[in-house]
Amino acid sequence: MAGKTVLVTGGNAGIGRETAVALALLGAQVTITSRDPDRGRVAVDDIRARSGRDDVAVVPLDLARLASVRECADAVAAGRDRLDVLVNNAGLLLNTRQVTVDGYETTFQVNHLGHFLLTQQLRPLLAAAAPARVVNVSSVAHQTARRGLDFDDLQSSRRYRPMAVYGKSKLANVLFTRELGRRWDGDGVTANALHPGVVASRFGRDGDFGVIGTFVFPLIRPFVLTPVQGAQTSVFLASAPDLDGVTGGYWAKSTPSTSSAAAQDDVAAARLWDVSTVLVGCGESGS
Repeated sequence: MAGKTVLVTGGNAGIGRETAVALALLGAQVTITSRDPDRGRVAVDDIRARSGRDDVAVVPLDLARLASVRECADAVAAGRDRLDVLVNNAGLLLNTRQVTVDGYETTFQVNHLGHFLLTQQLRPLLAAAAPARVVNVSSVAHQTARRGLDFDDLQSSRRYRPMAVYGKSKLANVLFTRELGRRWDGDGVTANALHPGVVASRFGRDGDFGVIGTFVFPLIRPFVLTPVQGAQTSVFLASAPDLDGVTGGYWAKSTPSTSSAAAQDDVAAARLWDVSTVLVGCGESGS
């Protein structure tokens, strides 16, 4: 990864931070995003100390605000002409339905729409670095959405069940990856999605998932992966030389895995792309 530039969303904690550390150790110039400036600064200091690199940076990003996504893309583009790897890692799980300032259900926007827009905004930098890579952190939870996405209710306004909504957002990650691989193949930009495993991180523990996140998640920590272990597949997809040209896949434990039938629906993948384009107003649909 020497000489390559990498952006990791949500790199201030958990598997995002460990992904950033590992890629910096491999020689990459790493930038992370953080919604919280203080946590971002702490993370940068930690990544620098553990990797021995001084060129680690942080840019603000709140995926629940599309204006922030565009500002982040502008900040990343300032002073650079290429981006070799984008790791769309950040995500959340909410116990109750919330709506963003943009008017969209928060889980859907943070886990899918925000990353969809960020990736679109960074397309020129990724294409300039070809062969470049987009790595999307999904989850085996996408398999819970057996009936696929409900395009008549993407905002979960009719019924909100936290895990079901989360599963659909993770399905959206895999469908986005599949369609991205198809549409951007001519740009020399590959895309792959992954399941990191069940990881002991701060995910769901900052009050976002109520009592379960605060009290239950910590109890299962001894039985799940460490953030370092959870980051391994992200690092592999971002850096393995043999993966040049490999695109549109779904991975677990650094090996190809089989996604659900709903995640292999090319018609749904194309439809999600076009709907997402309209929702974020990025003006790119049919290529």
